[in-house]
Amino acid sequence: MAHTLRVPQIDLASVISSDTPSIDLKLQPYEAATRKFLKAVTTYKNQIVNVETDSRAVYASEKKRFAERAHAVEMETNQCKVRELELATELSKEAEERKDAEVSVATFKRQLASLKEKCAAIDSEIEQYRAIADNLDRERQRERNTLMTHATGAQPDIQTLEKALACVIEGLEADQLLIRFWFIDANRPEREFTFILDVGGSGPLLVVNSSPPLPSLPVLVNSLNDSKDIYWFILEMRQAFVKLVST
Repeated sequence: MAHTLRVPQIDLASVISSDTPSIDLKLQPYEAATRKFLKAVTTYKNQIVNVETDSRAVYASEKKRFAERAHAVEMETNQCKVRELELATELSKEAEERKDAEVSVATFKRQLASLKEKCAAIDSEIEQYRAIADNLDRERQRERNTLMTHATGAQPDIQTLEKALACVIEGLEADQLLIRFWFIDANRPEREFTFILDVGGSGPLLVVNSSPPLPSLPVLVNSLNDSKDIYWFILEMRQAFVKLVST
């Protein structure tokens, strides 16, 4: 069952009239829930990545082995065909040069028949390897469909947690993440605070865009590249947005 978010009611008049005005943002429960959610997401992601990586490695290894074998068989077939042509040429020359070479001609014909049988056997083997490769492709597709089914089943729970934690992580272009926060501005709880994190390439991690802009962003990005802890960085970005609003 989806949980309905309850927007906290704040009596601004009493807060302003207080000698030491302050608003309890209840960050500790939120941070604990966020860490728990991120840990669950990380575990699920690692499981999916490990299964997909193992499947890809097995598939790539088998495909490479079959490709190498098919190439070797093809080369051997070509050699057989070349030899077949050579034998046919020799038979023609023997017939023209010596009519009494019937014994040799019979020998060459037997060799030719043997080569044709070998070629036929090799062609049959190629077909077997092709059938195996097709089976591997179908198996990989079934595994992919299974992973998609599991991911679809978990989506409602993930959406519920995202609403409860007031944080959504979405994929954009290749190797880019869009992180959205809300319930940061007490005056406008529905206001969104976002940033785009580029995690692609072998270079440093980058924040492509931040809305609203953060003065402390360069320092946070440097710390991120030192620690490589993306989930810590997400928490720090939220805290930075909270400080920006409260300033």
